[in-house]
Amino acid sequence: MVNGNPHNLVMKFGGTSVGNPQAMRQTVEIIVGQKQRSPYLTVVTSALSGITDILLRSANAAARGDAEVYQQATQTLTARHEEILNALIHDPNRAAAVRAEIQQMIGDFASLCLAIYILGEATPRALDAVSSLGERMAVRLLAAALQEQGCPAQVVEATSLIITDDHYQSAYPDWAATQAAVRAVLPPLLQSGIVPVVTGFIGATRQGVVTTLGRGGSDYTAALLGAALPADEVWIWTDVDGVMSADPRIVPEAHTIEELTFREVAELAYAGAKVLHPKTIRPVIEAGIGLRVLNTFNPTHPGTRLVAEKPPENHSSIVKSVTAIRGMKLVTVEGRGMLGVPGVAARTFAAIASTGTNISLISQASSEQAICIAVPADAAERVIAAIQDEFYREIQGKDIDRVWATDEVVIVTVVGEGMRSTPGVAGKVFSALGEQRINVIAIAQGSSEVSICFVLRAEDTQAAVRTLHRQVIPHQEVQA
Repeated sequence: MVNGNPHNLVMKFGGTSVGNPQAMRQTVEIIVGQKQRSPYLTVVTSALSGITDILLRSANAAARGDAEVYQQATQTLTARHEEILNALIHDPNRAAAVRAEIQQMIGDFASLCLAIYILGEATPRALDAVSSLGERMAVRLLAAALQEQGCPAQVVEATSLIITDDHYQSAYPDWAATQAAVRAVLPPLLQSGIVPVVTGFIGATRQGVVTTLGRGGSDYTAALLGAALPADEVWIWTDVDGVMSADPRIVPEAHTIEELTFREVAELAYAGAKVLHPKTIRPVIEAGIGLRVLNTFNPTHPGTRLVAEKPPENHSSIVKSVTAIRGMKLVTVEGRGMLGVPGVAARTFAAIASTGTNISLISQASSEQAICIAVPADAAERVIAAIQDEFYREIQGKDIDRVWATDEVVIVTVVGEGMRSTPGVAGKVFSALGEQRINVIAIAQGSSEVSICFVLRAEDTQAAVRTLHRQVIPHQEVQA
C-alpha cells in the first residue's frame, strides 16, 4: 500500500480496476485496507471496462435503424455484471437486491434504445441517459462487494452531488451548487464511518436531468469531490504504475515518473499520453490538495505524485516524458493573399469549430502565407470542406491558393518544467532527430516553454520516440 495516510481521502477506480471479478476483488481489498488508515474515505468508480462503449454503440446503432445491436447488448450487460455478482456477493438477500437493481437498469437501457430506434435519432440528452447506466450499475456491485467484507458502504448517485448545465455529453459543473450539494450529502456519511461509493462520469442539471462530464469524466468527478469536501488527497487508481516517461510499447526501458507538476501533466494529457485529462486537474490545483496516480494491480508501487510547483533547482530532469499522438493529418491553408489580412486565422478556426473537430497543433509561417493545423485524420476531409466553404471567394480570387492535407502524420511532444530554465533543449532535441535523418514537418512551442511539439511522418514515430527518450531523458532504473 502507498505510504501516507491522509485523514480525508477520495479514491477513484477506473474501468479496468472493476472490469472483472479478479480486478474488483483487488479493488475491494485496497479500499478495505485503506479505510483502516483513512477514516474519511470516499470512493468513485467508473463503469466496467468496455461497458460505456457497448452502451453508446447500441444507442447509435438504434438511431440508424439497427435494433439487433442493443438487443444483443442486453445479454452482454447481464453476463458481465452477473459474473462479478456471483463471484463476490454471496449473501442471498444482498445479491437478490443488487441483481434486481441491475436488471431494472438493463431494462431501462432497452427501453431507451427502443425509443431511439422508433425516433431514428439519438439526441445528446438521450446518449447521456444511456451512457450513465454503466457507472450506475458498477457502483452497486462495488458497494455490495465492500459490504460483503464488512466495510460499511453506501451507493451515492453523483446526480445528487455534481450539479451541471445542460450541455449534454460534456456538461460543465456549477461549482457553487456542486460544493453545497457535496457538503450536504457526504460529510454526514463519512462522520458515521460509511464509505460513500459514488458514480463517476455523471451529474445532473438543476432540474434533475442526467448529464455526463465528457472525456476523463470519472477522474473529474473525483477531483470535484476532493475539492468540495475538501479532501487531503485524491488518488486515481488505474492499470499502470503512474505516468510513464514514454509508451513502454515503444520504449521498453520507459520508467514511472516519480513526480510531475500540474503543468507538466496537463501538457502530457494534451499531447496524447494516457494520463489525467487537463480539466481533472483544475479543481485540485485550486483547492491546493494532493493528487497521486496509482496501479490497482501493483498497489505497493508509489506511482506518480502530482504537485503544484517546483523550484527550477529541484527538477530532477529537464525533460520528463516523450509522447506521441498518432492518426493525425496536417491541414494547410496557404496563399499570398493572406499576407497582412486580418481575420484569416479567426475565420479558419471558426470553420474548423463548426465541424466539432479539436485542433491538436497550430503552426504559422512568419510570412503569414500559410497556417498549418493538426487534426485527427478521420476529420481532415470535413475540415478541408468547411475551410473551403468559408474562403470560397478568396479561393476563387486566388488570394488563397489551396487548402490541403498531408498524408497521416504523428505529433511528438517532449515535456518538462526544466526546459524553462535550461538553454539548448530544443537544439538537443532537433539534433538528435537530425542524426537519425528524421525530418520535422512543423514545430510549435508555447510561451510557457514546458513542452515542444513537432510533426513527423507516421513511419518515423518509433525511431523518434526511442531516440529522444535515450538522448534527452536521464536513464532511471524501472521501479518495482
